[in-house]
Amino acid sequence: MSFQGQRVWITGASAGIGEALAKLFHQAGTKLILSARREDDLKRVQSECGGEASARVLPLDVTQTAELPEKARAALEMFGGIDILVNNAGVTQRSLVEDTKIEVYRKLMEVNFFGAVALTKEVLPSMVQNKHGHIVVISSLVGKFGTPLRSGYAAAKHALHGFFDSLRAEVNRHGIKVTLVCPGYIRTDVSLNALRGDGSPHAKMDSGQARGMSAEECAAQILKAVARGKEEVNVGGRDTYFVYLKRFFPGVLSRMVARS
Repeated sequence: MSFQGQRVWITGASAGIGEALAKLFHQAGTKLILSARREDDLKRVQSECGGEASARVLPLDVTQTAELPEKARAALEMFGGIDILVNNAGVTQRSLVEDTKIEVYRKLMEVNFFGAVALTKEVLPSMVQNKHGHIVVISSLVGKFGTPLRSGYAAAKHALHGFFDSLRAEVNRHGIKVTLVCPGYIRTDVSLNALRGDGSPHAKMDSGQARGMSAEECAAQILKAVARGKEEVNVGGRDTYFVYLKRFFPGVLSRMVARS
């Protein structure tokens, strides 16, 4: 698949994996719509992706579902449609279940699950009408198994798999593809912005995150998976082996994560 001329909408495009994806998609000749809450950072990414001629900025908070229909209409009008929607906006967690307020769990679900679902539902009708489209969802390896301090994040990512696997089966007849991406440790600021049990920022860089794969390499692997139309892809280093432990030796993985 060539990305030349494709119209790509990326959420969470102001940093990390989203920013790296934007730059690679730009190099591949796409038209970009960049969304996140921080407009200044989006404009910085826009300037590195060819400016307004090839990249447009659309500030967006995926938890504000009442605003999403209008935002989607604006996005669809910018370049005359959306060929690829990348649901990348997300926030993680660093807190024990017993210490986590229910409001924090609700926020984790709103950002990581309901935001992706709501935005997809707004873009989907145009893809169905055109009999063409690709929905890319940035999940996580913890969408396959749970680990300590990430109960709400893991729950939201597990939910993504159930929803988008079902959606894939429904829209296959319309020529629409769905790719679930499961990154492991990627070297971004995700742990700095993680939520503690009271909702405050974790504000610490995890050692695993610091040693993780670069966002640029992660983005390159994601583009390869999208180009090949893969349904699901795991991205990372040795941490991706946990997926196979979960499948074939679940007891071993359970003991490992309990000691982590």
